[in-house]
Amino acid sequence: MRPHSPASRDAALEQAGASPLRPRDPEQIGPYLPLGLLGSGGMGRVYLARPADDTAGLAAVKVIRPEYAEDPRFRRRFEREASVHTRLRTPHAPPLLGSGFEDELLWMATRYLPGLNLADAVRECGALEPAGVWRLVAELGRALSALDAAGVVHRDLKPSNVILSPQGAHVIDFGIAQAVDSSSITITGNRVGTPAYMAPEYLREGRCDTASDVFSLACSIAYAATGHAPFGEGTGVDVMHRVAFEEPKQEVMTGLTAADPALAALLSACLAKDPGGRPTPQQLTDAAAAAGHGPTSSWQEPLATRLLDRQRGCQLLERSSAEETGHLRAPTPPERHGGPATSPVQDAPSAAPPTGEHADRRRRKAPHLAIAAVIAVAAVAAGAFFLTRPDLDDSASASPTASTGVTPIDRPASVVPGSSASPSATEEKKPGTKEVTQEAWEDADKDASGKAGSAGGAGATPGGGATAPSGSGDTGSDSGGSAPAPAPTSTATKPANPPWIARCTHYSGTELTRRGDRGPRVVQVQCILTERGYGLGGTGVDGQFGKGTDAAVRTFQRAAGLSPDGKVGPDTWAALRSAK
Repeated sequence: MRPHSPASRDAALEQAGASPLRPRDPEQIGPYLPLGLLGSGGMGRVYLARPADDTAGLAAVKVIRPEYAEDPRFRRRFEREASVHTRLRTPHAPPLLGSGFEDELLWMATRYLPGLNLADAVRECGALEPAGVWRLVAELGRALSALDAAGVVHRDLKPSNVILSPQGAHVIDFGIAQAVDSSSITITGNRVGTPAYMAPEYLREGRCDTASDVFSLACSIAYAATGHAPFGEGTGVDVMHRVAFEEPKQEVMTGLTAADPALAALLSACLAKDPGGRPTPQQLTDAAAAAGHGPTSSWQEPLATRLLDRQRGCQLLERSSAEETGHLRAPTPPERHGGPATSPVQDAPSAAPPTGEHADRRRRKAPHLAIAAVIAVAAVAAGAFFLTRPDLDDSASASPTASTGVTPIDRPASVVPGSSASPSATEEKKPGTKEVTQEAWEDADKDASGKAGSAGGAGATPGGGATAPSGSGDTGSDSGGSAPAPAPTSTATKPANPPWIARCTHYSGTELTRRGDRGPRVVQVQCILTERGYGLGGTGVDGQFGKGTDAAVRTFQRAAGLSPDGKVGPDTWAALRSAK
C-alpha cells in the first residue's frame, strides 16, 4: 500500500516517528527532500528525509543551528568528525550518507534507524528485562569497540543517544560533542554532555576517552534496567558532585543486585571513579557472552511491537515516490481569537528563516517572544553562577554566547564545569547553556545540596536552564542600586490578566515536563490547559502527566504552531503563558 492521500501520508509519517513539516522548514537539504521532523534541540533539527532522485532508503538529516554553522572552527571540526564517521564498520551505529554546507545549511545525513531511543522506550514501555539489558551490554559494547578502533570518543553517551530497533541497539550523535568543544561560541572551560551520564574525570579535569564512554554507557544501562540514572537525574551542582565524588545511589544498585547480581557487579566496575579500573568495551561483550546471554531474536513486549510498527511506517514511506511524499507539510494555522493560543513559537529555531504570512505572524507575537527571551536570559545568568567551573589555570574568556536541546533531537546536553582549554557549548542544550564559577564548585564540594538549594525560584530545563535567585534583577536605574524613578500616573485601566495567568501560579520555571512526570510543574501545565478550555481526558488537575494531559498538550502545540511532541519545553511554556 502506498500513502497516496494526505491523511494516509500523515499517518505513515507519524508511524515512522516523525511529525509533519511546517512552512518554515527547508524544502531541500543538499540532495535530500525532508519528509517530516524527527526532533529538535539545542544543536538544531533532525529531519526524516529521502533522496531527491528517488533512490531507495530514508535518511536522518541533522541541520545544525546557524549559531554553530557560521562558526568556522565548528565547521572544521564538524567536517573532520564526519570524515572519521566514514571509517566506522559496525551494525550498531548508522552509516554516514553524506554531509555538506549549502545554502547556509550545515547538515549531516545518516541512514534512518526506525525505532525508539532508550529514554523513550523505558518511559513508554517500562524498564528492560535482564535478557534485554544484557543484549544492550553486548551490542553497545561492540559499538564502543568500533568507535575506539576508529579513534572516536562519543563524549555524550546517554539514553537518548541509544536507538533500539528490531535489528538491535545502536549509538548515534557521536562526534558532534567534540565539534562543539572546538566552537568559539561559548566560554572557555566548559564541558559538553549531560551531567547525570558524564564521567567523573571529564567533569573534574576535562579528560575524556573510551573509558569515559564506558562509564556513561554503564549509567545508561542502569537506567534501562531500573528507570533511574545511578547518580540521580538533573543538571544541578548536586548531581555533578555525586558523579564526580560519590558512589551511585544505593537504591539503584540494590535494585540491580536483586534483579541480576552479575549485571550489578559488572556495572559497579564500569562506574569506578578511576578510569583504569573500568572494563574495556570488548570485556563488556565478553561478560555478556560469559553470562549466557547471546543475541536475542526480539525485544520484550510491548517494546517489540512498537518497534515493528515504526519499521512498517518507514516501509510505507519508502515505497512512495519523492513526488508522492514531497508535500508532507502542516498548513499554517489560521489566526484565532478567543480560543487556544496560536503562537508560532518553536521549541528550537528552524534552520530556515520564516517567510510570508508565517513571518508576519511571528512579528505580531514578538512581545511574547521578548518576554520569553528575558526569562531565558535570567535563567542563563543564574546558571552562570551556580553551574560552571572555569579552568584553574586559565581565566574564563568571554566569548559570544548563543541563547536549549538537548533535546535533543534529544534535548541538549549541558555544558558543565571543567578544565578544557577549548571553548564549548551545550543536551543537545548547547546555546544558552549553564556555566558555573569555581567558587560554586568549591562550595558544592563542601555542601552540594546546600548550594543547589540556594538557587530558589524557577526550575531548570533538562539541558540546563537554571533558576534565577529571588530578588535578583534590574533595579530600573543606571546608578547602581538607586531606587527607580516613579512611574507616571495614567488614567487608563490596566487590562485584567487572562484566567490561565491569574489563576495558575503553581510553577514559574521552564523545566522540561513530559509524560510520567508529576508535581507542581504538571499542575501548572494542567491548570493552564484547563483554563484555556482543553480537556484532560477526565482526570482533572491531579499533578500526574498521563495520557489525557499528553493528548491535551499535543492538541495545544498543534494549535500554537509548535511541534506536537507532547513535551513542555521552554517554547511550549512561553506559548502556554502567552496572554493570547
